[in-house]
Amino acid sequence: MPRRVSMPGADELFRPTTPKPRDGAAPAEPEAAPEPAAPARTSGRVKHDEKMTVYVTSAELLEIEQARLRLRSELGRTVDRGRLVRAALAVALRDLDARGLGSDVARELDER
Repeated sequence: MPRRVSMPGADELFRPTTPKPRDGAAPAEPEAAPEPAAPARTSGRVKHDEKMTVYVTSAELLEIEQARLRLRSELGRTVDRGRLVRAALAVALRDLDARGLGSDVARELDER
């Protein structure tokens, strides 16, 4: 009995995921790109196109974890850190948009 494992070929691994147009048929028009969501709303659990790395201190990370656990224990909401940070960012951006330099985020940045 051979000990080799049968693996799929490159054609099978990297196959197109969109259907091919039939012969003589006009190629399908590309779908319109979805309108970007307003920055004031949190995106929740969706596939994100962009990535941003943020460095935090150990104390800040501990606060984020405690907030996540508090939401889970008191509200019954299971929220990952990324979703929590996106929600907080959306709140801060709405506040900045509404109150400008009087917003909490502007005051926090002015203090540092």
